[in-house]
Amino acid sequence: MAGATLSPVVVVLSDGVYAARRYATNEEFGICDIDIGIGIYPMEAPDLSPMAVAAPAAPSWHNHTRLKTRQLLLLLAVADEGSIHRAAERLAMTQPAASKLLRELEEMLSVPLFERLPRGMAPTDYGRAMIRHARAVIGSLNQAREEVLALKAGRLGHVAIGAITSPGVRLLPPAIARVKASYPGLRVSVEIDNSNVLLDRLGQEKLDMVVARLFPEHDKGRLRYEPMAEEPVCAVVRPGHPMLAAPALSLADTTEAAWLIPPAGTVLRHRFELMFQRASLAPPTNVVETAALLFLTRMVTQSDMIAVLTADVAQYYAAFGMVEVLPMAMPCHMDDFGVITPTDRLMSPGALLVADALRETALRIYGQ
Repeated sequence: MAGATLSPVVVVLSDGVYAARRYATNEEFGICDIDIGIGIYPMEAPDLSPMAVAAPAAPSWHNHTRLKTRQLLLLLAVADEGSIHRAAERLAMTQPAASKLLRELEEMLSVPLFERLPRGMAPTDYGRAMIRHARAVIGSLNQAREEVLALKAGRLGHVAIGAITSPGVRLLPPAIARVKASYPGLRVSVEIDNSNVLLDRLGQEKLDMVVARLFPEHDKGRLRYEPMAEEPVCAVVRPGHPMLAAPALSLADTTEAAWLIPPAGTVLRHRFELMFQRASLAPPTNVVETAALLFLTRMVTQSDMIAVLTADVAQYYAAFGMVEVLPMAMPCHMDDFGVITPTDRLMSPGALLVADALRETALRIYGQ
């Protein structure tokens, strides 16, 4: 580390908690070695000027401690492996050296980070909190390295975005096409899945943002949500289906028909059955349950079954002549969806470009 230039950078980890970092090269671990000063400020933000970050004052109302990259890497390795021995092997360290490093970290913080068990180690409440922030710091460093290398090569890096099906077929294509037209060097990857799967992927830092729904069970304190639109629902059938010619078609005319519906336990399934109950009708019993769109569209085209789909997805398949929308009122809709990003991670320049394109495209498509 001798002779290395240490440049300060400040990253906000959560409300009132900041990490002041000083970087220097460390080839052993493949990323920068850092000194991190973690301060806890009760009411006001710290002085983030270069002089204050490089040599912060030590007011009596906060604790200041010095951490190093190896300690954070070890903390994560012990959390993942459940053993100091396996963690040491993973980091190519001796076990005594790893134990000493962990002990120093616990002494710095004055709390036990792991409970020593007969067959391994488990994080304490203090440890879980520290592990969460350590993942954010290491993830931020990896992201910074990728961005710098991408900029050096004339690219804007990589953006990973997830979406539920409706915005996946209507919102994302024009938004991403717009970004790629202006920034061809930006690499974009897209995943289509349900909200719970996408939010898990977002929490694992495998996605930069998702266009999905938030449910009560999700930790809204760690997620930023920008609503975009609701999802109306409709019924579709094959072209030439007898019901397309029926005058004044209503829900009551479809109770005896065969339906393709979402699996039990899904939000759309609940709303579908509630729609019939509110009309004083028994929900259809001649049903096939599936969430697989390829199977659903194939079944519709080869039978007289009715399928329930969100309007955007129905219009997508109707545009290719695969299905037609039944001329029937469907008092059923899904809750709004929107752009969801984590509050404890910095968005890359590429991710900010994609998020802006999503907002502008949503305004044009949905009018909000």
